[in-house]
Amino acid sequence: MTFSAPPTHRPLFGVAWMLSAGLLFVAMNAIVKHVGQGLPSAEAAFLRFLFGLIFVAPALGQLMRARFDRTTWMLFVGRGVVHTIAVLCWFYAMTQITVAEVTAMNYLNPIYVMLGAAVFLGETFSYRRMAAVAVAFLGVLVILRPGLRELGTGHLAMVFTAIGLGGSYLIAKRLSADLSAAVVVAMMSITVTIGLIPFAYAVWVWPSPLQYAWLFVVAGFATSGHYAMSRAFAEAPVSVTQPVAFLQIVWAVIMGWTLFGEAVDIWVILGAALIMSAVSYITWREAMLKRRAALVAAKAL
Repeated sequence: MTFSAPPTHRPLFGVAWMLSAGLLFVAMNAIVKHVGQGLPSAEAAFLRFLFGLIFVAPALGQLMRARFDRTTWMLFVGRGVVHTIAVLCWFYAMTQITVAEVTAMNYLNPIYVMLGAAVFLGETFSYRRMAAVAVAFLGVLVILRPGLRELGTGHLAMVFTAIGLGGSYLIAKRLSADLSAAVVVAMMSITVTIGLIPFAYAVWVWPSPLQYAWLFVVAGFATSGHYAMSRAFAEAPVSVTQPVAFLQIVWAVIMGWTLFGEAVDIWVILGAALIMSAVSYITWREAMLKRRAALVAAKAL
């Protein structure tokens, strides 16, 4: 007995949406790097999230009517804290290292999520997953090459970015079991905006009208990118869309070279390839396990 994808799965649409998401995120990175040269990174991060509240305004009605228990509030606050730290580190890293390095090290997020799920959510951690994690971290060593070149604070910031975003994703996964995606995203936007206020205040300089405009565009690109990614996941399995997400490294290298004069670093590309291979294997493996479970369940009927 064979099974085909559900009728709602449209792989080509999923690929197109994920391709759009990648381009939107890379364009956002370019603007952040450009604006970050003239504004403190903490202030740029705060304004990006402040403007982003405009795009989650439709969900505010749901928030006003919702009643959350103590545990949910603690999860909201916890996610706000770790996501705030990740955002601060990411905006800082964008001003210190190349766009390609930022993009490549961002690929570690699924690895940290998998490790966190094993430690905090009790998910299984097989030797295949351990091997994939080892390959991914080998990719990081190839990118950073400690001892062979001087590592800056931007590289360290990206390590904390990936860890923070991984933690944020795990908390979001827990919240999404009981709440709508709109509420989860809106609360994240609100808590992170509040969390960034003291950091932005400490370094505040008044932006120019053009800088305000650029950061509003960044907020729009970020929101559109997350929407496109959500649509991609709805249209096709992750095993189909995940490889397309890795094209971001291609756009990042091209953009860094053409717009910012960043040299193409073969070691960064090689390290990214190792991380992408590990994440792709995990994605494929999870898809096979789910399909096998579905077959067993169908035979039991």
